[in-house]
Amino acid sequence: MVKASDAAEYEFSLRETRTWDIIEDVRTLRSELGILYRNDFNRKVIDKLLRDSGLAFHPLFLASPHIFISRTNPLASRHRVTLDDLAALPRLTFDQGANNSFSFAEEILSTLSSKQEIRVSDRATIFNLMIGLDGYTISTGIISDDLDPAIVAIPLEVEERIEIGWIGHSGIPLTEQAQRYLDEVRAVVGGFGIAVLDQP
Repeated sequence: MVKASDAAEYEFSLRETRTWDIIEDVRTLRSELGILYRNDFNRKVIDKLLRDSGLAFHPLFLASPHIFISRTNPLASRHRVTLDDLAALPRLTFDQGANNSFSFAEEILSTLSSKQEIRVSDRATIFNLMIGLDGYTISTGIISDDLDPAIVAIPLEVEERIEIGWIGHSGIPLTEQAQRYLDEVRAVVGGFGIAVLDQP
């Protein structure tokens, strides 16, 4: 998107942050839109917070859960894994900070107990721990080899689905740049063979 911009000058901001902060950034207009994960467990809490903040959730896609692991992990050659397969591995999750609530957890199945759990605040650290400790995290399965060729996505055999969507102010239309960003997100998701729910 940045490369496609024909402007002589521009300023873009792409923040990877905690769920609460994403909602606050959009509510206070620091960000025009935010990308969130929603499921049956957190839906009521997230929807109430969005409604109270004058924000709306727009589903982008549903995905089957995958684990992200290092290519050197013993499970990396498997076509599918189960929760039992993961029992001996450290689970890596994103720290939700002072507003730590299970409702804000970014990983599906966050309420399941784990004998070894490490919370981190950034993606670079989580990828390093996947490689160094043979840890895993649960996500959508969407990962680019350009981002980190040492990490692979393996389907996880569970019934749940991951719903990813974008949030924005209910009464404020998106700018052309924000629409272009969402078009790029839709193209990336579609490139992984996942149906996009909100085609314009």
